[in-house]
Amino acid sequence: MNLRKLREAEALFLHRYPGGFQNEELQKVLAKRHNVGKLSEYATAALAKKNFAKPGALLDDIVKIVSRSSMVSRFEKPRFRDYVNGLARGDREFLVAGYKRLLHGTHEQGFDDVLDVLTEGKLAKWSLMTIHLHHFRPQEEVFVKPSTTKNVIRQFELDDLEYRPRPNWAFYERYRSVIGDMKAQVDPCLSPNNAAFTGFLMMSTGVG
Repeated sequence: MNLRKLREAEALFLHRYPGGFQNEELQKVLAKRHNVGKLSEYATAALAKKNFAKPGALLDDIVKIVSRSSMVSRFEKPRFRDYVNGLARGDREFLVAGYKRLLHGTHEQGFDDVLDVLTEGKLAKWSLMTIHLHHFRPQEEVFVKPSTTKNVIRQFELDDLEYRPRPNWAFYERYRSVIGDMKAQVDPCLSPNNAAFTGFLMMSTGVG
């Protein structure tokens, strides 16, 4: 990590937005574009472990989170919805079990199981693989947006990270760890949640 560049980005951002993400001007802009807070509240309740006892309703909520998220491409939303709703019963059960492991159990195995199902539908996208993780635990998990991630790696010289288009747990786990390390180096007002922090990094790279 290039700490000098991170500190420079912090200084510039706080000069533009005193108070970081508590800045009223910035809050107004973000309120028009994103719904992270409300959707994370919904996801935390909907994806609670007890709800996996009702797989049909659970999958409906999985689809709703994608459909309502401002961070997922509008092109991916209907494809994800139609694919999940059209799965055979056995595949639906396997997908539910995968999400349960991903969110509440053996995370790597769950990640791979969900990835296997989405791969069959040609939906093995970083956005779709990480959106539920992020909204379920917004302070801990990260949303991987390819353009942002690649530019953050380049801009801040994260030399031990090599982005690949196909999602994999090893990269996700390492990227999440690096984001945590970077957060620890700057003012907490830049990281009310991980989406906000990676948004700050995104703006620092000049990529939307």
